[in-house]
Amino acid sequence: MPRHDSYLPHGVIPAVLLPFAADLAIDEAGFRKHLADVAATPGISAITLNAHSTEVGSCSFDEQRRVLEIAQDAIGQRLPLISGIWADGSLEAARLARMADEGGASALLVFPPALFALGQSPQMALAHFRRIADATDLPLIVFQYPLASGQGFPKATLLELCDKVPTIRAVKDWIGHVPHHEWHVRTLQNLPRRVNVLTTHSAWLYASLLLGCNGLLSGSGSVIADLQARLFQAVQRNDLIEARRINDRIEPLMRVFYDDPFIDMHNRMKEALVLLKRLPAAHVRPPLVKISRGEIARIRAALVEAGLFAGEVGRSAA
Repeated sequence: MPRHDSYLPHGVIPAVLLPFAADLAIDEAGFRKHLADVAATPGISAITLNAHSTEVGSCSFDEQRRVLEIAQDAIGQRLPLISGIWADGSLEAARLARMADEGGASALLVFPPALFALGQSPQMALAHFRRIADATDLPLIVFQYPLASGQGFPKATLLELCDKVPTIRAVKDWIGHVPHHEWHVRTLQNLPRRVNVLTTHSAWLYASLLLGCNGLLSGSGSVIADLQARLFQAVQRNDLIEARRINDRIEPLMRVFYDDPFIDMHNRMKEALVLLKRLPAAHVRPPLVKISRGEIARIRAALVEAGLFAGEVGRSAA
């Protein structure tokens, strides 16, 4: 698989889910099956793990290492693996980065420290990324949060990061503001050392891709990687009629997955995969709790509307 500076994150990158057993231990067999299902999707370019979608905030260092080990063994010879770096402190972030490098990751998705919600400076952001870059030469993906969260990087800070940390090769864009998102696409993808924009605006993916993103990185790819790949390809070849048709199938699921409370998005995706018989159960770790029967019924209705009960997930549906 591509390693180090030879790999430029691009294309359709699903972020997989992490199944748990009833005792909330990692369901390794279920995870292997889920990885195999998603990795078999035509048109995807990589897989992301140790991220929001795998409930990384509830996973210990050793569990994150095990998640990467399982993925490397199951699909690491087929697709690049992108491992998340979720840490409030830069020293721990660097330790996670070294672990992921040693474990065979092809790139790292760097989450902003939670303390940035209380305020940040460009010097803080640069110190965090430099500490990670000093620990590994793997390509880095900046996770760009909404500015209102306090964890998003202002334009000047982001440009400084891209200039002074050469291993930054992409941005997972969750800015949530259309003009700012377009600025990312126009500016970062035209830097002398290109930084790809991977949209994660999954609730309005079609509109986002039309702005010219060079890829997408999405937890909903754990359920509809095939539809996302077909949408991306249709936009790339400027077949907007086909792109709108695919988007019409995606929209019902986005409506339920990204409803309030937003934090339940991956909880709902697990329930969708249980309904589709692709996961045995939808256990989540506290403080998340199982969603209601009424909400599960809404997910089922959305799957029907999207045509995903017509056969294997999206593959036999027209």
